[in-house]
Formats: sequence, C-alpha cells, structure tokens
Amino acid sequence: MQNMIKSTIKNINILAATEQFLEQPHKLLIDGKWVDGIEGKTIETRDPATNKVIAQVSIGGKKDIDEAVIAARNALEGPWSKLTNFERAKLLSRIARLVESNTDLLTEIEVLDNGMPTNIARLTIHNIAEMFDYYGAAAQRIEGTTTPPPRHITDHAEALTYTLREPIGVAGLIVPWNVPAFTAVLKLAPALAAGCTVVMKPSEETPLSALLIGQLCLEAGIPAGVVNIVNGYGSEVGAAISHHTDVDTVSFTGSTKIGREVINAATSNLKKVSLELGGKSPVVIMPDADLELATKGIAMATFFLQGQNRKAGTRIFIHDSVHDELIERVKLFTEQLVIGHGINPATTLGPLISEKQCDQVMKYIEAGLNEGATLLAGGKRLEGDGHFVEPTIFIDCTPDMSIVQDEIFGPVMTVQRFSTLDLDEIARLANDTIYGLSGSVWTQNLSTAHSLVARIRAGHVSINCHGAVGTNIPSGGYGQSGWGREFGQEGLDAFLETKAVTAQLGKY
Repeated sequence: MQNMIKSTIKNINILAATEQFLEQPHKLLIDGKWVDGIEGKTIETRDPATNKVIAQVSIGGKKDIDEAVIAARNALEGPWSKLTNFERAKLLSRIARLVESNTDLLTEIEVLDNGMPTNIARLTIHNIAEMFDYYGAAAQRIEGTTTPPPRHITDHAEALTYTLREPIGVAGLIVPWNVPAFTAVLKLAPALAAGCTVVMKPSEETPLSALLIGQLCLEAGIPAGVVNIVNGYGSEVGAAISHHTDVDTVSFTGSTKIGREVINAATSNLKKVSLELGGKSPVVIMPDADLELATKGIAMATFFLQGQNRKAGTRIFIHDSVHDELIERVKLFTEQLVIGHGINPATTLGPLISEKQCDQVMKYIEAGLNEGATLLAGGKRLEGDGHFVEPTIFIDCTPDMSIVQDEIFGPVMTVQRFSTLDLDEIARLANDTIYGLSGSVWTQNLSTAHSLVARIRAGHVSINCHGAVGTNIPSGGYGQSGWGREFGQEGLDAFLETKAVTAQLGKY
C-alpha cells in the first residue's frame, strides 16, 4: 500500500504529515475507539484527478450502526449530559484550535480525496474552525424563556411557566462528497453545541477528512461515544441510520431522490429530518448590471467546485440589451480558467468526483445538443486518467430542456434571454423549477434588486454576488430543495427541543 501511495503522489509535492495520514489505517470510530467493520470489508479511496488509489478504508453496515447508536445513546445519557453548556463550548473551542493547527494537513487531504482546488479547500478549512467557534459560543447562549402561566391555573393560584431548550438526542449525520469536511462540520458543530451525540456517515467517495476531524475531536477531549463515524455505502449505512428507531433526528445533504428515501425511512419512529437537497439556481442579469462584476460572478456561480455545488447558479437569465456582450465576456473569462490537479496552486477547476459523475455530465451535454441548445464553449471530456470535463456554456436554451430543468451537478451553464422589464414575469422565469435553494440578482438599482429578490422563491438569494453563505447566515431550500435550515441560529435549533414547564406555586 505504501508503494502505491507514493507512486500516486510521486509528482505531487505534499506534506509528510499528509503522506503519513494516508498510510495509516482508516477505520470506524465507535465509542471512542478505532475499529474495523464487523464484516471486515474495505473500499478504495481514489484521487479523482489521477484516478489512483490513495487509501484503503474500512466500511461498516447495519450491525456497526447498531453498535454506534448504542454508544451514542449511552454517552447521551451518561457523561455528555453531565457537562454544562460552557464546558461543551470549551471543547468546541479546542477542536477549532486543533483544526487551525492542522489547516495544511486538512487542506491537502480534502484536495486529494475530493479534487477541489487548494485555495477553495483552504477556505473551507478556515470556515470549519469558524463554525466550531461560532457554535461553541452559541452553546453558551442556549436559554429558555419565562412566559405568563395559563389562566386556569392563575385563577386560583400563583404559578410560574418557563421553557427549557434540550438536545433532541442521538443525531444521524449523512454527509455528501462535494464539500465533505465543511458539510460534516456544518452538521457536527451545532449538534455537539446542542448537547446531542452523533453517528456520522461520510460519503464513501470522500471519507478521509471526516475521519481526520473525528481524530481531532478525540484529541480535544470529546468523551467516548459522543462522536461516532461509520464509513460505508448509503444503501447500507445511510439507510440503517435513517431507519434506526433509536436515532432521534437525521440531517442529510444529497440528492432529492435519496432525500425522499430518508423521509420514508424516518417514519420508523417519526424521527425529525433536516434535508438540503437538489438545486437549479437562477441568476438574473438586468440591463443595468455591472458587466465587469457580473462576468466573473456568473461564471463562478456555475463553475465553482466544478458545478458540484447544490447552490450552483446554472440557470442564467440575461436581458436582451446586454446578452451578447456579457456572453462574450463570460466565454473569454471561462477560457482562462486553469483545469488541473487541485494541489497545483494555479488550478481554478479540478476534476469531477468520479467516472460515474463524468458520464452523467457528458450525457447531459449530449442531451443539450440534441434538444437544440447552442454550444458556446467547452463540451468535452479531457483525455487522461482523471475525471475532467471542460467548463461548458449553452446559449439559446429554453425552459423545457433537460439541461435547464435537471440538476446536472457538473460544470454546465445554461443561458436564456429575456426582454421584459416586468418583475413578475422575470420572477416567473426564475421560479420555473422544482427547486428553490439559491439564486442571485444583478442590477445597480436597489429598488429593482430588493423587489425581485422578494419574488424569487429560494432559501438564499444574493444581490450582485452568488452563493454568499456564511456561518451566521441561515440557508436552506424551498420546494424540492429540502426541509429546514442550516447555518446560524436556525442550524442550532435543528438539534434542540423546546420543553414548556408550568409550576403551581401555591393557592391564593
């Protein structure tokens, strides 16, 4: 295995710590111990830029999930529940400091496992430390309220009514492959802050950063059983979490199709479910938009993370008066993007995650051509061992095309023209989708901007930028883009229950 790893990375400069981490055993984290799966199975983890194996990872199944849930339940009812909010906050702060001191290692693991460019990976790792700090501080502010007691009590006695905020319980966290470390912590940090214990399933495509984060949690002093990580396939491990009757809530990020399966499985015990699902976000360019700003903005709205981003702005609507000039600018900008291995600091677009994803994207590109869209740029798969597809721009698109309606999850931009200035009509075009995760409006007229934002049905809409997410800004979906919100206070609320208490104090 050591020779295979070195041959994979022989032309790539990486840290000694990265090589050491790749060479160590990668097991399941259950009850504070690193263990092999009960059935002894493993899977290969590959660098999508080279398609070479970089690690062997143990995987689990239903029996391993049973063991992890037992450990999580015991920790919930044991030492973890005895900690105060302030003590939990200190632990989260310790994890944040460990993330900061391991930024380079986490960055390289994310690049090698997922393929994203180094500058993006490094930004996500900084965001991870920020999330642990943010939710650590939020843990200190978990407070109830007092409210007037009910009249049928106060008619004859003094009384006190107050509320308590309590952890939901054991949380199942199902993490996708597109921004694996970031999404893992987006779920993990608020769950821990709320006082929940967790059973996490990383994607089988990108398990390494979650395992490294689990290692840092143990180093920080998180008690055994509080954080459990079971690698494996969604059809086995993810399904076992969703069906498990001793899991109290599931937080899932992934496709709308699998989201429906999670919902159906959750009926086993009517567990609470939080979902971030598909997206097909509109980007609306008005006649007075700053074209220099919009050029890079709309290109990266589509091509950020190679389009493997559920908030990706892949449905571009451009007013007739600026369409031709802006499209030419975007084409020229796109042609300057550097495609390559994410370790190279010059790279702006990395590979897609897998051969399967490449095949799916290429099928949609072929469908776009067959449906009558005009291919302005890209459209080809690059030769070689990695999973690279050129950034692709289709113009002359119509709302009924599959490339316009379906979530492709790849670097494919679709452009539609419009001539009206009627905001209701523009919003109708933007809202012509089953999804509602994100969107953006580009104009220098603030009245137009805010009026149009109010009409777009999406959980996060930006003005003169796209996908401007932040740790403190709630984000989630309308329509078939999901249930609930992540980030911010609402991300913490997803892991909390509210209990009302009324105490009769004495008769008048």
